Amino acid sequence: MGTGIAYLRGDATAPQAKGAKVIGHICNDLGGWGKGFVLALSRRWPEPEAAYRRWHRERAHNDFGLGALQLVQVGPALWVANMIGQRGIRAGRSTGVPVRYEAIDAALARLAPEALRLGASVHLPRIGCGLAGGRWERVEPLVRARLADQGVAVTVYDH
Repeated sequence: MGTGIAYLRGDATAPQAKGAKVIGHICNDLGGWGKGFVLALSRRWPEPEAAYRRWHRERAHNDFGLGALQLVQVGPALWVANMIGQRGIRAGRSTGVPVRYEAIDAALARLAPEALRLGASVHLPRIGCGLAGGRWERVEPLVRARLADQGVAVTVYDH
């Protein structure tokens, strides 16, 4: 029972929906937080960055790594999903892109049951397609299969 994906112009940090909401985004596996969509998140809430940095710092004792998911509550019915879908960061002239589609797939698969448990819709920028260098035509089918086809309402925002 797929609900499909809705596309909206706007800001994914200000989700347009009633009820519980999860804002999903991609993080790297290096503990770096400081460019791209994360800056918009940090302007609104300190918790996602603090939780991500703590998760990375304590990674010897937790599940931090490619494909992992961390849900951080930032409001009464609002969460941010930190998803590790990027291997390192693109530095200068390095070849290849940091995006890891299989890690995005794994993180989305972890997000679906959480969203369903919370009764939440999921709100995303075009994850993996900014600094991570990914292509939406590769990411969109993952979002569809892992979230929309599982009955999770998904909205993708183009800023």
